Amino acid sequence: MADPSPVPGKGDDDASRPYRPGYELVAEQLLEYISGQGLRPGDRLPTEQGLAEILGATRNVTREAVKVLAAIGRLSVRRGAGIFVAEGGGGLVDDQISRFRPTSMEDVLMLLDYRSVIESETARRAATLATPIEVRAIKDSAQATLDAAARHEVHAFARADESFHDAVGAASHNVFLRSSVAGVRRLAGQSDVLLFHGDAPGSLEVAARQHLAIAEAVSAGEAELAEQLMVEHIATTQSQFERKIRDRLFNLDDRTAPGAPARPSADSGPGPAAEPPRTSAS
Repeated sequence: MADPSPVPGKGDDDASRPYRPGYELVAEQLLEYISGQGLRPGDRLPTEQGLAEILGATRNVTREAVKVLAAIGRLSVRRGAGIFVAEGGGGLVDDQISRFRPTSMEDVLMLLDYRSVIESETARRAATLATPIEVRAIKDSAQATLDAAARHEVHAFARADESFHDAVGAASHNVFLRSSVAGVRRLAGQSDVLLFHGDAPGSLEVAARQHLAIAEAVSAGEAELAEQLMVEHIATTQSQFERKIRDRLFNLDDRTAPGAPARPSADSGPGPAAEPPRTSAS
């Protein structure tokens, strides 16, 4: 994926903030269109050309937006059949979750609130129920996140991060809690893809050291401490997300000020053709 151009005429920190590429803006507009039209999982969307006309974008950029939304599981593209809202498991809850807006501060904060409730409980139970093998898996994956953070290998960190949270979920000995952790992290991954483009929302090292502290509490059987540390960990993630999202919104608003360079339109630049990585520092 080509790096978007920096904002000219700003200080070094501001200049490092990227423009939002056209496909990201169109993907955001497309999710709003789906919500505004009341479309449900399984409903068919207009063709790429039809969507391009509705959203005021070129067909090429619209195609890239469709690709990235398909890659994160929000759309289903069926050759010869068309573009559809991705199917959920059925039921009201699934329908509501299918409307999750990965670039909405309100939706992301609700998601992180839910994640805090679920993962703090898995950590508490893991500290009580984890077997020696499960404790080792939690410790090893926590250490792997720190090793990856030290090398600033974002992709390796993401894999170890996922392993850590899944290992804590597994040690809770409750398949529904473990499944909930995986599901909520998949939704968080959608925000990573659309907002951060391979950059971590916050410090990898801070997140890794929090993992290690949680692992030690689980190993020591300190249930209340493990629960508290997980709550603090998710709160750190939330503050990082809030800061990053506000930075991006500020960056966009700044480009609309008098004399500022024009904001990239929905016709600017191709987006990714393959599934982008999940990189949340969480």
